[in-house]
Amino acid sequence: MSSEQVIRLDGLCKSFGSNLAVDKLSLTVNRGEIFGLLGPDGAGKTTTIRMVVGIMQPSDGDGEVLGFNINKQAEQLKPHIGYMSQRFSLDADLTVAENLEYFGEIYEIPRSERAAREKLMYEFSRLEPFRHRLAGDLSGGMKQKLALACTLMHTPSLLILDEPTTGVDPVSRRDFWRILYQLVADGMTILVSTPYMDEAERCNRIALMDQGRLLHLDTPDAMKAGMRGQLFQLESEQLAEAQGRLLQHPEVHDVQLFGDRLHVQASANISAEQIEQICAGLGAVVSSIPFGLEDVFVNTIAEAHHTVIPS
Repeated sequence: MSSEQVIRLDGLCKSFGSNLAVDKLSLTVNRGEIFGLLGPDGAGKTTTIRMVVGIMQPSDGDGEVLGFNINKQAEQLKPHIGYMSQRFSLDADLTVAENLEYFGEIYEIPRSERAAREKLMYEFSRLEPFRHRLAGDLSGGMKQKLALACTLMHTPSLLILDEPTTGVDPVSRRDFWRILYQLVADGMTILVSTPYMDEAERCNRIALMDQGRLLHLDTPDAMKAGMRGQLFQLESEQLAEAQGRLLQHPEVHDVQLFGDRLHVQASANISAEQIEQICAGLGAVVSSIPFGLEDVFVNTIAEAHHTVIPS
């Protein structure tokens, strides 16, 4: 494990009976980056995180986090990381201030330093006006910011977040990510799992997982640049018929439904006008668009299940 690597996983596996939740996962997370785990429900993201933080033992494989072996030194590792689980785990019957004080006690922060730490947590979370409000009475976004503030009371070297903004409104999600960028700028490393494509775009690198396996690992830009051919957006009142016709054409690689329109992945040899001709009589309106991370996600999962038509 090099000095620039904060996490190294080597062939990590986790089984629950006959269910293989994580299957030979190998990756590294570098110092000072935001590294994202992206995948559908059941992809193995939460299980991976629980092994990384030392609360679940791998069935096979090995790994190091901050130089500590996750199989042999999990207890020594825990004081050096901050972990925020999916569920809101703070005491709902304590106020914001009382929760921060409680975590100051848990992390054994000297009383001479505690007031300064609490002040810093209030500043970045913007929770100072709500310090006397019960945690259970906070909004979803404020609860997550409080959970993050409590997690950071002891200034961990590595912050690990398991879908921290699920169910949080878009404005609060944006505010939460502003805080994460600030933490990285101050030298922290972050491992975060997310179901949101826009959040994955904010990561330095992404590991795309499905059914416990690593399918793709790269920067968001490199993933999009690696998509073959070109992408078109098709609008029509008869999307099912349009999709059926397009999937029969040899220059069309894949057609996926995105909301009320289709995304058509095709070779460089076909034009928007030709696609409209294929869908003649369906009122199709076709335009060229850049690949998005959601296209990468859908295409990679489809290829893993052998459902994409070969070029």
